[in-house]
Amino acid sequence: MKNLIIGLGEALWDMLPEGKKLGGAPANFAYHAGQFGLDTMAISALGEDKLAEETIEALEKNGLKYLMPRVPYATGTVQVTLSGEGIPTYEIKENVAWDNIPFSDEIKEAAKNCRAVCFGSLAQRNIVTRQTIQKFLDATPKDCIKICDINLRQHFFSKEILEDSFKRCNILKINDEELVVVTRMFGYQELDDAKICEKMVKEYNLQMLVLTCGTNGSHVFTADGKHSFQPTPKVEVADTVGAGDSFTGSFCAAILNGKPVEEAHRIAVEVSAYVCTQNGAMPKYPAELVAKVK
Repeated sequence: MKNLIIGLGEALWDMLPEGKKLGGAPANFAYHAGQFGLDTMAISALGEDKLAEETIEALEKNGLKYLMPRVPYATGTVQVTLSGEGIPTYEIKENVAWDNIPFSDEIKEAAKNCRAVCFGSLAQRNIVTRQTIQKFLDATPKDCIKICDINLRQHFFSKEILEDSFKRCNILKINDEELVVVTRMFGYQELDDAKICEKMVKEYNLQMLVLTCGTNGSHVFTADGKHSFQPTPKVEVADTVGAGDSFTGSFCAAILNGKPVEEAHRIAVEVSAYVCTQNGAMPKYPAELVAKVK
């Protein structure tokens, strides 16, 4: 169990108009990073119910390793409604299994062997999982890549949770809508988006900040003052569920495989565009996409 790439946090089912699909950013991230041959794992918690069994079945079918202790709460679900453009809105059930992830010895061991971890703010809405995430990050090796994909959902975040997450990560991923919320919350209104990103890189001692802006492209700001921009390819969108996680997973995989930031960024954009053309959060990648990272 060495050199693990871990998605840590919510495990849930997206209840989509066409039926339910396994989702949750951590499992999505682990799945997408794993498409490039890396040793990945999703860490969360499941209930003692039929959905838990279906979760394990789906994870195994997708070839995804998992560490998901059973707890006396329902397995998580999210009601997803899609707009005409395929943009999702979410109704996330509260006080479910992933709100109560215990910091077990097995999870601690995984942290010690972790090469990269992705976490967000949503799973920190409950104190139990928040403390597990904090302990996990504290137990990782010094050179571990800690990606915070803040993933603001409904009212499930606070300034305290965000600030703590910014301090604990070394790569921050944020989208343009989330940046508006952070700007207001942290008093950055005087600055333009690029200056805010540069300021956050310095203020929180980040290696990188990734800003995604939907159809308006994406940016990567680095600690050495470099800025990478990539336009968003025009594709026929099936749905955007999991596209952000595929960006994060493929960007992380490319960085771990020694690609320069600009190339990792270009690959991440290409992968997330492909995922937008597919239904659901976990499509298989074509061989030519996989070859770009290896």
